[in-house]
Amino acid sequence: MLGGIMSILDITVVSVGLQTFQKEFSATSAQVAWTMTGYTLALASVIPLTGWAADRFGTKRLYLLAIILFAAGSALCAAATSLQMLVAFRVLQGLGGGMLMPLGMTILTRAAGPERVGRVMAVLGIPMLLGPIFGPILGGWLIDAASWHWIFLINVPVGVIALIYAAKVLPKDNVQPSETFDWLGMVMLSPGLATFLYGVSTIPESGTVWDAEVLVPAAIGLVLIVAFVPWALNRRNVHPLVDLRLFLNRDMSIAVIAMSLFAVAFFGASLLFPLYFQQVRGESALDSGLLLAPQGIGAMITMPIAGMLADKIGPGKIVMTGIAVITVGMGMFTQLSADTSYTYIIAALFVMGLGMGASMMPIMASALATLTDHTVARGSTLMNIVQQVAASIGTALFSVLLTNGLKDGSPTSPDAIRDHMGDAYASVFLVATVLIAVCLIPAALLPRRKVKAADPTVMVGH
Repeated sequence: MLGGIMSILDITVVSVGLQTFQKEFSATSAQVAWTMTGYTLALASVIPLTGWAADRFGTKRLYLLAIILFAAGSALCAAATSLQMLVAFRVLQGLGGGMLMPLGMTILTRAAGPERVGRVMAVLGIPMLLGPIFGPILGGWLIDAASWHWIFLINVPVGVIALIYAAKVLPKDNVQPSETFDWLGMVMLSPGLATFLYGVSTIPESGTVWDAEVLVPAAIGLVLIVAFVPWALNRRNVHPLVDLRLFLNRDMSIAVIAMSLFAVAFFGASLLFPLYFQQVRGESALDSGLLLAPQGIGAMITMPIAGMLADKIGPGKIVMTGIAVITVGMGMFTQLSADTSYTYIIAALFVMGLGMGASMMPIMASALATLTDHTVARGSTLMNIVQQVAASIGTALFSVLLTNGLKDGSPTSPDAIRDHMGDAYASVFLVATVLIAVCLIPAALLPRRKVKAADPTVMVGH
């Protein structure tokens, strides 16, 4: 949990500091954006290696290494004296951060067993869903109260506590290093994911998909990822870097489709809320973060209940209910204007939070509950790759839709400009509502029964 909180919070906390970095290092917005992009690319590059490394070296050792890398990267970021140094140390942070979530999932899923995986995912979901909400609050407060250095320094004591606690509490690794490393798979997939996500992450800056800076890296990355697929499915490749054969598991495949659509819509739309508060309503970064708190409160209420129910009656009904509730909450934002009352906005965010707590983690639980002990590490790696790619696509998609929506028309008076901005946000939220509603289709195919282990070798209560 501590590892998950560090890695997820860090992504959103740093987004608040971008304007401060521009002033501090006399840089452009495109240059400081590399503090986010460098972290994401390192994250994407290391996630595929995590499943193999966990099997090869053991989850505990790897988890301790990931915490050390992340905490050391954080301390170095705080000490950076130039933008180039900051970006380089953010990459180091990303290498640790990329391993923390899939490893945390693997450790928890193995320890809980299939009977309790829903409740365990609800615990792990706390940083995943609340990070985007409370990150801006923490980041804004630290920058206002102290300095930008503290958005990195705060990770160091948390990292030290997590390291000592993990070393004492986690069970000793018992590995039989027999698996060969898929070098060809690594050469294709890690650079493929990094270059594809780099291309996608430059879409908001260029404003179009057809820019060479977007198309060239995205196309190269896509070719490498596509080339990896037949290699991963080749019978001679006994231990592929990422085990695509897991898609033969029906529940896993449906859960991945549901999660992809959900992540595109949820992570994409999450970008819009703080921007609306700051651009249209003129709120500070800290106040914008505080206004998002009802979403987190809603998620905290339903998450433990949804996790418990998913274990008892299967995730299908829970996820469908959650997505229906999010659709209602997101639909309320299609009526947004420049002067919408905060009571209405807070109510809509709270409704969305209630739905979020019953959606994302039960989807993941339905995928991981059917896996055997040996495939849990590979399954959690696969889920994290899908989520990372989908979140990046969602962020790029909604950035472009918003940018183009704000460009249309040319109002002149300040009031007309605000009204136009409010309408542009409402139009983009309509797209988000439709995307969330589409998630109901794969959600309807999720198991509506108590999930049974796929194999008796699954460890229960390790």
